[in-house]
Amino acid sequence: MRRTVCAALAALLAIAATRPVAAAGTESEPAARPAANADYDIGKAAVEKGDFPRAIEALRRAVASDPRNANAFNLLGFATRKSGDPRGSLQYYQQALTIDPKHIGAHEYIGEAYLMLDDVAQARQHLARLDQLCIFGCKEHRMLKDAIAAHQKGIKPK
Repeated sequence: MRRTVCAALAALLAIAATRPVAAAGTESEPAARPAANADYDIGKAAVEKGDFPRAIEALRRAVASDPRNANAFNLLGFATRKSGDPRGSLQYYQQALTIDPKHIGAHEYIGEAYLMLDDVAQARQHLARLDQLCIFGCKEHRMLKDAIAAHQKGIKPK
């Protein structure tokens, strides 16, 4: 057994020795990024700047190019909701949750969209799911819980 492990280790070291090593503190040339990732990055940056129309445009391209990107669908839902269309955002959050049922951001955001539509029961269902997913607590759970409490006081999320 020891001889087999030593032989495997020697083979791995031989392979590693043939590969170029970058100097400390430098990076190799990044590989070309797929258009879907570039569009996702553009959309994410636009969301961070509050430019929701630009975000929606870029994120629509991202999900068209990569229809399994739950994060892109989640951000598309966020940008749509923040543009004043909570009902339109639901389809994107639901798609994100179809791809990744444990996507905690999508659970929080869809709960907030339901609150904007005065559907507290649906928001509570997503809070319950976050309660299951966030065993030790998470900010998404706290934020949705706070949004539900605020809604009960007459304050709707934006």
